[in-house]
Amino acid sequence: MIRRLCSVLRVRGKADLLLVLLFGAGFAALPVFALLPSVWGFAAAWAVSYVADEVLHSRAPGFIRRLSSLQFTRTMRFAIRTVSLLVLAGRTEVPWTVLITGLVAFCVHLAFTMLYSAVHRGIRARRNLPVIVRNLDMSAAGIPQQPPALLYRRFLRKLLHLDLPGHVGLLAVLITVELSARKPSADLWNAAYAGFALTAGLTTLALAALLWQLVRTRRMPSPDDVIATLNAQLADYRPQVALYFSFAAVSRDFMYQVNMWIETLEQMDLRPLIVLRERPSFRYLSRTWVPVVCTPKADDVAKLDLSEVRVVLYPGNAGKNVHMLRVAEAKHVFIGHGDSDKLASSNRVSKVYDEIWVAGRAGRDRYQRVRHAISDRAIVEVGRPQLAPIRLHADHVPGPQPTVLYAPTWEGWSDDDCHTSLIPMGVTMIEKLLQENVRIIYKPHPLTGKRSPEAAAADAAVRELLRADNERREGARTDSAVAAVQPRLREIEERLAELTGKLTGDDAQQTRDARVPDRDGGTEWQELTDEWHRLFWESHGPVRHHIIRKRLPSLYECFNQADILISDVSSVVADFVASLKPYVLTNAHDLPDEEFRAAYTTAGGAYLLDRDCTRLPEILRSVREPAHDPMAPHRRTLKEYVLGPDHPTSMERFNAAAIALAERSAAELAEDAAEGRHGLVIPAQRVDAPGLAGAADTAGR
Repeated sequence: MIRRLCSVLRVRGKADLLLVLLFGAGFAALPVFALLPSVWGFAAAWAVSYVADEVLHSRAPGFIRRLSSLQFTRTMRFAIRTVSLLVLAGRTEVPWTVLITGLVAFCVHLAFTMLYSAVHRGIRARRNLPVIVRNLDMSAAGIPQQPPALLYRRFLRKLLHLDLPGHVGLLAVLITVELSARKPSADLWNAAYAGFALTAGLTTLALAALLWQLVRTRRMPSPDDVIATLNAQLADYRPQVALYFSFAAVSRDFMYQVNMWIETLEQMDLRPLIVLRERPSFRYLSRTWVPVVCTPKADDVAKLDLSEVRVVLYPGNAGKNVHMLRVAEAKHVFIGHGDSDKLASSNRVSKVYDEIWVAGRAGRDRYQRVRHAISDRAIVEVGRPQLAPIRLHADHVPGPQPTVLYAPTWEGWSDDDCHTSLIPMGVTMIEKLLQENVRIIYKPHPLTGKRSPEAAAADAAVRELLRADNERREGARTDSAVAAVQPRLREIEERLAELTGKLTGDDAQQTRDARVPDRDGGTEWQELTDEWHRLFWESHGPVRHHIIRKRLPSLYECFNQADILISDVSSVVADFVASLKPYVLTNAHDLPDEEFRAAYTTAGGAYLLDRDCTRLPEILRSVREPAHDPMAPHRRTLKEYVLGPDHPTSMERFNAAAIALAERSAAELAEDAAEGRHGLVIPAQRVDAPGLAGAADTAGR
């Protein structure tokens, strides 16, 4: 019942649920105590509603968003508190002059707050550039400094809280009158007048200051000037390969599709560029020295100078891909964001691309499902360059307890086929794993519970089981060790945030401050990331369960900690195959083993887990007794089939494929120009990528 209530209210646990109840009780009590009237009761309810409201904004943002969807917005809540206070004042025979003055002051406060919001929107509209840029010098665009953060960032929260002087002044007088039990003197009301004056005066000053900032925004450059400055920078940089990404509902949960390719781009011999289409995606991009351009409008994409880009890489299928696919001068490649047996990994939509790059032979064979749509010649096996950090099974040192990584996929976009094991068997599996005395690392897909309430409820139940078992098995020593390293972990996280190149301010300010980065920052980034992981795992000890929801620890670090993986049909399994460790695929529909293995390639080296998890004890023998691991030889065979050979390396194969395609694109352009198809002459030449002219010939077709 409590879990269901938490899910409905979008809070994380009992503590947040209690806070929500206090919040609701405080607001419900305000009009009651105002009408009674009860000064002390009102003061208590007023304080509870104020404090609970603020705390919930940081602890339960989902609940706050739910309130806003019901039109119980922050402004509405502040207005209710103010109206209730004025009703209380009227019921306690406050002089009419005080009451009217308070009404005028609070009306000015709310009216100027709304006007401030309108001016703020006007400034944002004027500072709305056609592009957002990182890692290119845009100083020549002449973008002015954004308004001071005090006036510009989280302005509504600051403005609404300017009612505090008026509220506190009036409440202080009412409490004083209540305590004195005698008629107050005229001088006593001066505290209330002073509070009203501060509320109205500070709001007026804030509005005047922002109006001046609105005047300053007239110096913003035109959209054409900004794009001209960007094109000058692109002409100097001369990008040859672009990673293009768009997603309708961009959030941190989707950006892994881009971030997983950043290190690969940085190691290419072609000059890379990242092109994003949604403004929020810019915020969640990881550290990189690669130039980044975000162009929300299709018309602005067409204005970019990408004349030397010969290869465009697409990590996802999205409608806005057509805005880049229409560029005939480049070759377009679908690289995906993981290699799995899901139908999305062999989509007929992929026919629109010139080539499809897959990890290994398994990816090629997967597209045989749509062989009438996808030509075998369009498929290139390039491996998975991202998997280099994964340690092999032979290099793994087991802990005192077997470590099980449970990494279920999400529920998918429809109910046609339930991809995730969380709903039918996740809770049962965790309960039985806890009986087996193992350490569990739980890392669900970032989108888990976004669409399905059942998946969200199962996810919450799993997390609660792990938290409860941690409380049972842990002592004060672990808690103190964790607390001891927290300052250093936060320090590292802050430095990592700096190294990402994310700048403070709005989009225009970030573009204004964009500079060509120091490419050596990757060394410090890696050293700090390694230190963070070492401190995290050491401080938590070898037996604590983990619930991983943030970027750190990374998925591949979780791979390195695990003795065995339990997952669903997803790209996580294909990546884990690189370690050669035992892994388990969930068979939630209890298909016969032969049928399941025939349907899913990665099942060839997997232990299969039935819906009731009756096979779990036998499966765990492969970890507890390494000699009893009958699937080990199958995993070795499957690794090469799914991910390709170890030599040449995946990075070498990926790089060679890019160079070969870029040279092919340049040659075709030269041929078209020679025949007059484009009305210009382009000399045939090899792509400028020293040292890999021969390597291009090794790219499999």
